[in-house]
Amino acid sequence: MRQRATVGSLLPDGSVSLLVQRVSACTGDCGHCGGCGAVGQSVQVTARAPFPVEPGERVWVESRSGAVLGAAALVYLLPLGLLLAVCLAAQSLGGVWMAVLGAAAFAVGLIPALLWNRHLRRRPMEYRITGRVD
Repeated sequence: MRQRATVGSLLPDGSVSLLVQRVSACTGDCGHCGGCGAVGQSVQVTARAPFPVEPGERVWVESRSGAVLGAAALVYLLPLGLLLAVCLAAQSLGGVWMAVLGAAAFAVGLIPALLWNRHLRRRPMEYRITGRVD
């Protein structure tokens, strides 16, 4: 995944602190929508700079797309898939039990996402600067 970022500061270990503007999977016309809550949000990440950069400079930064898509599937698809599967399986038990078991399955589906979040705090995703924004 390739995104624009702004160099925040140079760190003592030779890496660079970057501010990456959050992007949404929608049309990107956030100024008119504002429905996703990602408008104006940025994330601070650390990356290695293969060439000299200065604070305030705009650069291209890349991360592994597979890791991002895998995390999205874990956070969104697993809980929803468990909810639907359990609701279909519990359909014969009636509406209340189907709802209770479906909600429990959804909550259980969130556990891997929470564990993945804990893993990312210990070992953050790797970013690399690939070039300057013209």
